[in-house]
Order: sequence, then C-alpha cells, then structure tokens
Amino acid sequence: MIIYWLVFLFPGLLALIGNRRTQFNKSGYNSTNLDPVWWLIIFILTIFIGFRYEVGGDWDGYLMVYDRSQLQEFGLGRDPGYLLIQWMAEYLNWGIVGVNVVCALIFSIGLAVFCRSLPRPLLALSISIPYLVIVVAMGYTRQGVALGIAMIGLVALSRNQNKWFVFWVLLGVTMHKTAVLLLPIAALTATQNRIWTFIWLGVISLGAYYIFLVEMVEVLFKNYVEAQSQSSGAAVRIAMSIIPGIIFLLFRNRFHFHPREKSLWTWFSLLAIGLGFLLISVSTASTAIDRLALYILPLQLVIFSNLPDIFGPSYRRLLVFCVILYCSLILFVWLNFASHAYLWLPYKNFLFQ
Repeated sequence: MIIYWLVFLFPGLLALIGNRRTQFNKSGYNSTNLDPVWWLIIFILTIFIGFRYEVGGDWDGYLMVYDRSQLQEFGLGRDPGYLLIQWMAEYLNWGIVGVNVVCALIFSIGLAVFCRSLPRPLLALSISIPYLVIVVAMGYTRQGVALGIAMIGLVALSRNQNKWFVFWVLLGVTMHKTAVLLLPIAALTATQNRIWTFIWLGVISLGAYYIFLVEMVEVLFKNYVEAQSQSSGAAVRIAMSIIPGIIFLLFRNRFHFHPREKSLWTWFSLLAIGLGFLLISVSTASTAIDRLALYILPLQLVIFSNLPDIFGPSYRRLLVFCVILYCSLILFVWLNFASHAYLWLPYKNFLFQ
C-alpha cells in the first residue's frame, strides 16, 4: 500500500510548505490555467489511475462490460460517451486498460482544473486523494469520469457561467446518467435573473432526464431500492461531506467567496446534510444514496482547502497540518479497515506486469 501513501503525501507535503495563492485573473478569480507542473500531476494521476491492473471494486464488472460491449446497443440511455471510449479502445486494440487510461486522463484534467480554481490547489489535491481519487476514480470508472467533467462545470457555475456549466454537466451525463441530477443546482444558486434561469434550466433538465435517464429509472429503482442494496460504509462517507458542510454553514461569513460561490457551496452543504437525514430514513437503500453523495464530494475540497485562511494568519500552517492529518487518517482507516479495501491491495500497474 506504499504507493497510495506516496501519491497522497507528495502533494500534502508541498501544501504544508506552500502558501496561499495571491495571483488572480482579470475577473478576480483564481486562474485555472494549467502550467507544466500541473500537466505533470495530470500525467502522474493518469498513470496511477488509468494503468491500474485488477485494482478496484468494480474491476471485474467493467471487464465484463468491455468484453460484451460490441453486443450493446449504442443508445443515449446507455452512457454513450463511455461506450464511445470503449468502441475506440476496441478499434485500436487497447483493451480495458485503454478505456481506463482515457477515463483517467479526463478525470485528472477535471480534478486539476477544479483544484487550480482554489486558493490552495495542492492542499485541495491532497484532500482528493484518499477518497475521490483512490476509491471513486479507481473504483467507479464511469461515475468518476462524469464527476471529473462536472467539476469543470462547477468552476464555471461558481463564476456565473451557467451555459458552460450546463455544457460540462451534459457531457458528464454521457459518461454516467446520474450526473443529470446536478443540473438543478444552477437554478438554485442563481443570484440574478432567477425566474428566467429557473425556466430555461428546468426545460433543459427535463429534456436531459427524458433523453438520458427515463429509460433506466425503473432498472435503477429495482437495483438500488427494491433490492434494498446496502453500502456498508455509506454513513461514514456521507459524514465526510457533512463535516465540511457544517463548518461552512457555521463560519459562512468568514469564507471570502463571491456571491455565486457562497450560494453554490451553501446548497452543497445543505444537500450533504439532507443526504445524511435521507440515509437515516431510508437505510435499506444506502447504496443509492451513497452513489448520489459522490457528486457532493467537491465540497470537501473547497471547504477544507479554504479552512486554513478563515481564522487569521496565526493558525494557517497549523490548520494546513490538521487538514492533511485528517485526510491521512481517512486513508489509513480505509486501507486497513474498509470491508472492500482488499480489492485495491496490492496495487498493481499494467506497465509493470
């Protein structure tokens, strides 16, 4: 498991010795331009995630889907973006590893853009490693790449770029249909022209639902709800998003966010808490709630990476250390005590097989 610790500690140590970004673009936001260092990070993450071999909870399932993908109907209700990547991998004879590499590259670019939008990008990156990268991107390939694309959309949304948010989310929907659930967020967080925003986003959301999701609702309901599919660590994973949500709601005025950013992460915090109550109420469908909660994960990166700067300069270094320590405990507990961690151990990479 040493490789997991190395991938986590590298950005964590750099974040510990680094400082808050002071460079902004003309609009007053952090620049999301990717310099050579971040392209190197993307390359490393792509190798780490994409070239994994027999690693991850859904490895066998995705291998089975790949083997029979030629028999699948290329339809909008069947994640066409992911099927297109599969078709390309088959045509080029890349195999399942080729599919994973392309998905890892897309996810890593999305994660890098999202981290670069924050004042402490390396700290945000280290926060993402224990769960978002290792568990989600390496375990739930389609939902991971959908979330990576959606994170670019969230950056756009936080900067009042509604149309770009819709574009990126719809692109993410082609990878995993559940990403369509993010579309209403834009209407909820609107600070200007709310009525018009509700109308056009409502029309697009309904259209996306009927195009991508309506055919699969019955199947998803049977698989996750009627089958009472349960996820043993759902409560812990949702709590990981509830904690930063509560922190943000308690100290909301200390976070130096633009109005749209503040509205966005307020709603994400409320959604995290709401999913916690939903899990308590409908515990027999914890897997469904757990999968929906994946789209709340960016909240952790935003709040924890801003946390060192909301209580004054005297506590910054200490709080950075505390955040890294907290994330290291998450990684330690997951690697040693999670019921499905054995599916990630030992780490194997196709390049070294």
